[in-house]
Amino acid sequence: MPFQYEHLRTLTALIDEGTFEAAARALHLTPSAVSQRVRAMEQAVGKVLVQRTTPVTTTPAGDIVLRHARQVLTLDQDALAELGSDDVDHVLPLAVNADSLSTWFLEALAAVTEEFEVAFEIHREDEEHTTSLLRSGTVMAAVTSTPEAVQGCTVEGLGTMRYLAVCTPEFNTRHLDGRGDHHLLAHSPVLNFDRRDDLQDRFLRETLDEEPQGPRHYIPASQDFARAVHLGMGWGAVPEEQCRDALATGELIPLAPDHPIDVRLYWQRWNLRSPALDRLTEIVRHHAAAHLHPL
Repeated sequence: MPFQYEHLRTLTALIDEGTFEAAARALHLTPSAVSQRVRAMEQAVGKVLVQRTTPVTTTPAGDIVLRHARQVLTLDQDALAELGSDDVDHVLPLAVNADSLSTWFLEALAAVTEEFEVAFEIHREDEEHTTSLLRSGTVMAAVTSTPEAVQGCTVEGLGTMRYLAVCTPEFNTRHLDGRGDHHLLAHSPVLNFDRRDDLQDRFLRETLDEEPQGPRHYIPASQDFARAVHLGMGWGAVPEEQCRDALATGELIPLAPDHPIDVRLYWQRWNLRSPALDRLTEIVRHHAAAHLHPL
């Protein structure tokens, strides 16, 4: 049984807004009407599509329908745009890791907005976990570290984001005996983006075959993480673009310049012909080539 267009709109609004009440406000309906539409979709497919939690989330079956809904709505908006309609509400949901967002990705988005009447909804997520948002239908494209294509998506390499383990000269004097002593590093204060960030652990394992044992600070924002390193709170792996100038002036010192931490990045997007998504892909490819190391 084919899905009704308004039902697809309702499902996307429900997931985007998070509650039946908020979706109802966005659609100018009553919460009861939203619930009835979702229930009608569930009856049509014979499966539960959403979990009635706060916020509302999709079930595995709901992931499939949500992805379908977003694709239908995207094609609809593309057609309206090509026809010159003023009634275009083109939103591209994307998943991007924080460091890409802080260093090069925003420039790509800005370039797209100069050519298309499009809005972006950015989901900031670790590059190892952005594919889950693609799989669920939450986003249409993602910067990811996963080279295997999610079902229904295409994938291409973007480049390598290089991180350098750095600290301030004062931190070096206080904690590393003024010599950048790597054997003291494992016991020194270290910065992590969040509890899933393993770049610092990876650096110590690869260079010293050790695990960090010192105090950990968790700073879950890319610019703030880099600033915390500049303030001497701890050592950390900082994107090359964020520490290049400070290394040149001596504000920061490299802890192992011959041992960068490289993270391969890929662009995964729905296998769907869309002028806005196609152009975004071209621009992302161009900006990645200018800012990232080759794969």
